[in-house]
Amino acid sequence: MELTLIQKISIGLLPILLAVTVHEAAHAFAANYFGDGTAKFLGRMTLNPIKHIDPLGTIIIPLAMYVLTSFVFGWAKPVPINVKNFKNPRRDMALVAMAGPVSNMLMALGWAGLTAVGVAGLSSGSWYAEPLALMGQIGIFVNILLAVFNLLPLPPLDGGRVLVAILPPAAANRVSQLEPWGFPILLLLLVTGALSAILSPILMTLLDWFNGLVQWL
Repeated sequence: MELTLIQKISIGLLPILLAVTVHEAAHAFAANYFGDGTAKFLGRMTLNPIKHIDPLGTIIIPLAMYVLTSFVFGWAKPVPINVKNFKNPRRDMALVAMAGPVSNMLMALGWAGLTAVGVAGLSSGSWYAEPLALMGQIGIFVNILLAVFNLLPLPPLDGGRVLVAILPPAAANRVSQLEPWGFPILLLLLVTGALSAILSPILMTLLDWFNGLVQWL
């Protein structure tokens, strides 16, 4: 069955929404666990995507880029975190930052399982097989990309927050001062192709591993 562009976009919408929603919710749940209830108080400790999505950055731009370039770039509403509420601010901030990418890698494993189910159904001509396999592939790709992208050591990305947490105070302060420039730097890397050059080798390695996992399953 040949899927239309609209069908492909419809199939890709769920994995993208889940990837972003669970990522942000993971930050909120982790922050609350370590003593900061700011996100919970503001209604962000939820799996309701409406609370986390930015219509432009979460849906329109990622879907358009996936269809046009096979590369996904986007953003969601950042989860508010008050580091002062943590008992061990540096350690807890690093763990809260890591919660998002870890949740994406776990979701990628789940999508690998669904992809395997879809691939198995292709041989029997099951109606759900191709859409499920395609949805699973998109789910794997989007979650791996979101995890790897967010682990770049640049504030305000999760990797930047981890870097600030583990560096000595003086160096951490200098790195944290880059945060207002983080988004412009990312846009510059994106339009020059440097971002793709940095991420592609890691993404290809992980995608090969997940494809091998799907075949094994």
